Parts: sequence; C-alpha cells; structure tokens
Amino acid sequence: MSVDDATVRRIAHLARIAVSEGEVPHLQGELNAMLAFVEQLSEVNVEGVEPMTSVTPMQMKKRQDAVNDGEIADDIVANAPATEGHFFLVPKVVE
Repeated sequence: MSVDDATVRRIAHLARIAVSEGEVPHLQGELNAMLAFVEQLSEVNVEGVEPMTSVTPMQMKKRQDAVNDGEIADDIVANAPATEGHFFLVPKVVE
C-alpha cells in the first residue's frame, strides 16, 4: 500500500496540521516507510504465541475487593451548609 499526494494532504487536514507543498513529498515518503514496516510485521508467523501485556512477565497487583465507607464521613460532610447524619441536605428542586 502506498500513499499519494492527495492522501497526505487529507491526513494533514484531518490531523489539523498545516503542511506546505514542499513538505508533502517528504511526508509521503515517511508515511510509505511506516506502511511498509507494518506490512513487514504482518509477515511474521505468530501462530501459537500468546498475547502479552508487557515485555516482562509479571502479575498484576491486586487488592481485596472490600466495601467500606472510607471511615471519613464526618470529614466529607464537615464543610456542607446543611447535613443530617452523614448525608447532604439540598433544597427541593422538583415540585
């Protein structure tokens, strides 16, 4: 797959990048080089290779999934203009 001048201009427009006429041939070569590299990657045999989340084998850190109130309810409602217990009181909006 190769990119022509019109495609380079369209990509620049979509990316909101100002590209002068002199830069179009250079960008065309750069984009074609990137696409050629991606085509090379598609030739690699990856059958039987499991996907990785990182280049180094590691386990994700996990924590206990426990529900709690954070034990700071008093601090949270301390600056509220009106509270009742650990709840905010707000004026009625719908009649």
